[in-house]
Amino acid sequence: MTTAVLLVGHGSRVAAGNEEIEKFTNIWQARNPSWKIELCFIEFEPITVDMGLANATHGADRVIVVPLILNAAGHVKMEIPYHIEKARKQYPNVEFVYARHLGANDKLLAILKRNLRKAMMELDMPDPKTTGVILLGRGSSDRVANGENAKLSRYLFEESQHELVDPAFTGISFPRLETAVQRQVKLGMMQIAVLPYYLFSGTLMERIKKQVVRLQSQYPQISFSLASYFGFEDEIFELLDERIVQAKEIIKGEPQPVMMECDGCAYREEAEAEHQHHHHHDHGDEQDQSYEHSHEEAVT
Repeated sequence: MTTAVLLVGHGSRVAAGNEEIEKFTNIWQARNPSWKIELCFIEFEPITVDMGLANATHGADRVIVVPLILNAAGHVKMEIPYHIEKARKQYPNVEFVYARHLGANDKLLAILKRNLRKAMMELDMPDPKTTGVILLGRGSSDRVANGENAKLSRYLFEESQHELVDPAFTGISFPRLETAVQRQVKLGMMQIAVLPYYLFSGTLMERIKKQVVRLQSQYPQISFSLASYFGFEDEIFELLDERIVQAKEIIKGEPQPVMMECDGCAYREEAEAEHQHHHHHDHGDEQDQSYEHSHEEAVT
């Protein structure tokens, strides 16, 4: 069976943003030369989702649809599935598999940590205790999508020495960037690093640049640094590779591991190592109290 991949980008009114997505797709194709990868856009570009699905079916018995989107809101939950259902009726001999969006995870956190380090270098490495961080996302009417921004803000706080790491949004939801800056200034921050939670350039990134310039003039005593969007970082390609692998495993009917929120946390890793130690050296004690205690600390 021949499988094609359809990468679904959001699309932008700014041509440079769409060109970046096209370049990204070409790089991903070069990293996976055995795959057939097609590209389409949800908005603002002539290659619509319907057209992309049609293109992907040429010579393929199966199409894996992959959203190149950070958070699951209306586009991921409703719009793309609507077009997939249409395609299933139009191409009954082709199997369509819908892969997960990128989501909030350690790979995106690694990019944010790297971007924060670069922003701190631009500020001449000030004390993180007096440097606020604002993770600036697109904003949505979907509370789960907004929550993924807040989740990564918390992840970043947990793995840095910054006193304040706040989520903010460029539209639809709140707080907006100006409000988050005002709060951090009142709480004594001397510098503020703004981290865009965006994949590529576009209208909103241009707006953010103007906002930061305006904020600098409003708060001349505060030093601002605007980090880059995600772009062509290896972790994004790796996440997409993982989504394809997961989709293929689902196709095969292979059971998927149940992932808990504490998977990968330091408490759980230490507790599991301790559990293994007791398992090997004290077979009579099957109730590892240290495991329960450490895991309880992680979730309280």
